Amino acid sequence: MSNNYDAVLVLSFGGPECREDVLPFLENVLRGKNVPRERMLEVAEHYYHFGGVSPINAQNRELIAALKDVLDRQGPRLPVYWGNRNWAPFLTDTLRQMKSDGVKRAVVYVTSVFGSYSGCRQYREDIGRAIQEVGEGSIAVDKMRCPFNHPGFISAMADRVQTATRQLTIPASGKLRLVFTAHSVPIAMARTSPYEAQLHEACRLVSETAGHSDWCLVYQSRSGPPTQPWLEPDVCAYLRDVHSKGEVAGVVLVPIGFTSDHMEVIYDLDTEARQLCDSLGLPMVRAATVGTHPKFIEMLRALIVERVENGPRLTLGTMPAAADVCPPDCCAVVRGRPAAAS
Repeated sequence: MSNNYDAVLVLSFGGPECREDVLPFLENVLRGKNVPRERMLEVAEHYYHFGGVSPINAQNRELIAALKDVLDRQGPRLPVYWGNRNWAPFLTDTLRQMKSDGVKRAVVYVTSVFGSYSGCRQYREDIGRAIQEVGEGSIAVDKMRCPFNHPGFISAMADRVQTATRQLTIPASGKLRLVFTAHSVPIAMARTSPYEAQLHEACRLVSETAGHSDWCLVYQSRSGPPTQPWLEPDVCAYLRDVHSKGEVAGVVLVPIGFTSDHMEVIYDLDTEARQLCDSLGLPMVRAATVGTHPKFIEMLRALIVERVENGPRLTLGTMPAAADVCPPDCCAVVRGRPAAAS
């Protein structure tokens, strides 16, 4: 693969920035997916609860500013562009601008750390369709690997965990548990991807780095029909269960499956899970996502150097680094695609 790159593209999910954007945005997200309209309207209420504004676009602007700063200071000095799957700035429009600017080959960071259909393959499909619209052969776009076990991600997430644990007040003899959360997906889809394995490895590495051996992985933000099995346990169901059994004195919720504090974090965890824990009398603190943590931004630079300058492929743990180029059957499409609405 050629490493003659002349730009960086940050590719993300997108989100509404006013109340009028909410339903058109969700219709983009759910187009062609088996999700009842009642569920879409329910999710819309989550956005209306915050004035119709998802924080994801603002957070991506902050991330891009931080990435530009580190590339300007340390190199490689490449322009950074931004495109979204579901809302402005749309990927196709960004690629047109890149083509107009003379970009020939870009390396892409997708704002997802783990391999799954929604978090990896679907973005590659988006890229393929956008390139066809812009003009086949006019621009090459190569996605960077999923950095689930990169030292930068693990250390940044561990730092977020340590900060959160210091904020939790429980008896000295009480047990604290790290409750890692990630977006649920249909079980049939999980079987075609490395999603669960990568999540478990990252949770283990983060907990070890943060110095906490008591942890579990749960899921959140399910959106499919009730008849379709999705990954469990659900975070709220899990919190009720551990509280009823008296297993822990307090929990730290760690949204490891999300790179920024967007809607599914601030509503599902900061609102719903918070209200539940308060009603149960279960002490809870939610750890921040990696966001623009300096170690995470440095990781992004390292991934760019890895591709642009044949830099070292850094990993932790027992699993190999994710592939630069996914095999054809990776994260294969199955019926009942997940319908994340960040």
